[in-house]
Amino acid sequence: MKVYLECNMGASGDMFMSALYELLPDKDGFRAKMERLGLPGVTFEYADSVKCGIKGTHISVKVGGEEEKSEDVPAHGHGDGHSHIHPGGEEHHHRSGAIRIKNHNEHSHSARRYGYEDILGVIRGLDLPDNVLEDALGVYKIIGEAEAAVHDVPLESIHLHEVGALDAVADVVGCCLCVNMLGVTEITASPIHVGAGSVRCEHGILPVPAPATAEILKGAPIYGGSVAGELCTPTGAALLRHFVKSFGDMPPITAERIGCGMGTKDFEAANCLRAFLYDDNALGGGIRDIVYEISCNLDDMTPEAVGAVFDVLLENGALDVFAVPIMMKKNRPAVMLSCLCAGDMRESLARLMIEHTSTLGVRIAECGRYIMDRTVEVIPTKYGDIRVKNASGFGVLKKKPEYEDVLAASKLHNVPFSIVYEETMRQR
Repeated sequence: MKVYLECNMGASGDMFMSALYELLPDKDGFRAKMERLGLPGVTFEYADSVKCGIKGTHISVKVGGEEEKSEDVPAHGHGDGHSHIHPGGEEHHHRSGAIRIKNHNEHSHSARRYGYEDILGVIRGLDLPDNVLEDALGVYKIIGEAEAAVHDVPLESIHLHEVGALDAVADVVGCCLCVNMLGVTEITASPIHVGAGSVRCEHGILPVPAPATAEILKGAPIYGGSVAGELCTPTGAALLRHFVKSFGDMPPITAERIGCGMGTKDFEAANCLRAFLYDDNALGGGIRDIVYEISCNLDDMTPEAVGAVFDVLLENGALDVFAVPIMMKKNRPAVMLSCLCAGDMRESLARLMIEHTSTLGVRIAECGRYIMDRTVEVIPTKYGDIRVKNASGFGVLKKKPEYEDVLAASKLHNVPFSIVYEETMRQR
């Protein structure tokens, strides 16, 4: 199963969890697992919520009966005039300054603080499947590294107050558990609306997106707008960066279920994160997705120089690179260099193509594609173990021994390439 996230109103931890929760066929099972986590003093409330006439779910997390609060800073004479701040925040980790730098002169009666390693210890102590635990720790690594970079301090100097720490843990673990229970193999998302204006936190008034959010979302497509407020928070941003494979427009899908995770603020637009669950099994199998083709025409580079650009693009995330001979104006022979990439790699690969070639500009085109499902198995032969690539989809099965393995075995045993290849296929 796959999920597409519509981030038109950003993303926060509770909105992310609420949207995935709505997709679950076994909601009772999820609730029971969350209650059994044993997070100290943490309780969950699952409530129907309606925004602009659209019904969804809001899951609120309370620590000792307290919920983290959000405080956007209204712009004087600006904004859309439709934002209403409600008691009880829709994000926990940063919205009111949950992250702070350790101060050894704090009074002993101050609220309990959790360090970064404390949080990791809390997560490791939970009764979670291994892959859920790994995902949760991965999300927190993104958060911790971003906060440390923003404040220019080591991770161990980052501290979180109890409410902000534990309800963010609950959201992160809840999202990871939902992904596991849904059997999600891939998540893609739209560009992320981060909001505009300012947000008040423990350090003072910060611009939107908050510094940690901006740090986490480097390299991802984001945009602001007329909605005054913090729409994407550090926890939401970290969940997106950990789980989302690529960002772009929604591909052609047949949605089986749609989940709406509601925030607590009210805007002119429905404040929700929508999740579309689908099984991309088009034409009897295979995968559909969107890739981008970046191209340029080159008439003044040697073949060796063009070949060097191949390596640069592939080493930096291109899915494929190829060149086609063409004729340009004034009958100049040339090549058209192209690479395919995921949506979030467009800008970096376009920059590399401009930097490493003589071109003065590049073209970018969106391409829909069908892909066969792929697996790799190792086949024992008398020439050694050979990896075989299997592809299935659209009612078709294909198998092909890995070129490098066949070539290495043919050299080692001093036999023709074709002999090793045919022997491998016979073992299939």
